[in-house]
Parts: sequence; C-alpha cells; structure tokens
Amino acid sequence: MPTYNEAGTIGRTVGQVLEACPDISIVVVDDGSPDGTGRLADSIAAGDRRVHVMHREGPRGLGPAYLAGFAWGLERGFAVICEMDMDGSHRPQDLPRLLALLDRRPQVALVLGSRRVSGGATAGWPWYRDLISRLGSWYARHALGIRVRDATAGFRAYRSWALRRVDLGSVESSGYVFQIDMLRRILAAGGIVVELPIVFVERTQGVSKMGPSIVLEAMVRVTGWGLERVRGCFGRGPAGR
Repeated sequence: MPTYNEAGTIGRTVGQVLEACPDISIVVVDDGSPDGTGRLADSIAAGDRRVHVMHREGPRGLGPAYLAGFAWGLERGFAVICEMDMDGSHRPQDLPRLLALLDRRPQVALVLGSRRVSGGATAGWPWYRDLISRLGSWYARHALGIRVRDATAGFRAYRSWALRRVDLGSVESSGYVFQIDMLRRILAAGGIVVELPIVFVERTQGVSKMGPSIVLEAMVRVTGWGLERVRGCFGRGPAGR
C-alpha cells in the first residue's frame, strides 16, 4: 500500500484491511510524507507484526512504490501480492473476494477489482474523473489490443509466479499508467486476467494525486506501446478473459 500524505486515513484503512483478512501482511511504502504518514505507519507496525513499513525519499511515484512492495513480497516468498490504495477508495471488504477467486481458479495470474464490468461502479466521483478513467481504459484497450475493461484499476491480486515472469527491472512507468504497463506485461507473458466487480469509493480525506503530468505520461506511453504492437516489436499476447 503506497502512501503520500495519508495521515487521515492510514489508521482506519490498515485496521479495516486486517479485520477483513487477518492472515495477511501489509507493507506500507511511504514516500517521505510531510504530514507524518510514515511516523504513523511506524507506530502501527510497532504494535502489530503483520504491518511493515518501507521509507523512501520522495515523492518518487506510484509505480516505483509498487515495485518496491513487489520486491519485498517476492523476496519473502509470498504466493500472492496485492495492491490497494490507502485512502479508502478500495473497500477492505472486497479484498477477501479477490483472494477467494484466486483460490477457486489456480490458473488465473491476476485478479482486477473492476469498476467497468457488470456490478462494478464508482461512488462519489465527479463526472470529469470518471470520464478520464473511462477514456483511459478505452484508449488502452484499443491501442494495445486487450479486452480488459478497467485497464487502469489499482485494486489487484497478483500471483507471485506471474510477477516473476515479468521483467520488473525494465518497468519505467511512474504514475497511474503503471497499472496499464503491468497489465500488458502479464498478458504478454501468457497470464490469465479476470475482472471482479467492485465499488470504488471517492476518498473523504486528502487530495487525489492525479494531475496533468500523470495523464500526459499515460497518453505518451500507451501510444508508444500501441505503435510497438503494430510494428510487432512487443507482441500482442493473449487477450484478457
């Protein structure tokens, strides 16, 4: 769970996640939050051995934070590595559903908590954020030739073996396009991706990290990957199921 200025939500969110899934470990990757999020995370970890904290000088971006968390989990032999937002947008009660789907379908490499399949939705989002999200997924689907409806979804459960098939060292995406980047890599490696409907709830505290530079990065990178696909440099990989 990457954090940057999430002091108002970290205590509640971590508590709810552990209540929903008592047997998991949580890794908080804090990018030097000036509001003291890192100190709060240390305090929580001191009282619960299931909580671990990584401190980085930041902000250094969402993608690198997730990669640091992936590396931590892979080094320690976890079979499943999940990613969630700390701001409460991803409901903790949905995490057991993602894990249960992996239990039922051992061939699945990645489960996405999806807003864009039947039963999925957003709650409290302004219309322009919803439009940006929809357009981003639509563009990614058509540029990359995939069928996943919510390509930018950030609530995910990966099999560790699927992450090991991907050259994580070559991932350079920093912002939210990291989610699209990982999705295309998992598909190109032959992984099966399943979308599970969730309700994405607008944060009640703090501010979104989405900005023009993040949107621009996504457009440039997805366009570049799409051109590579057309030229046959990257390869399509199987479409999502």
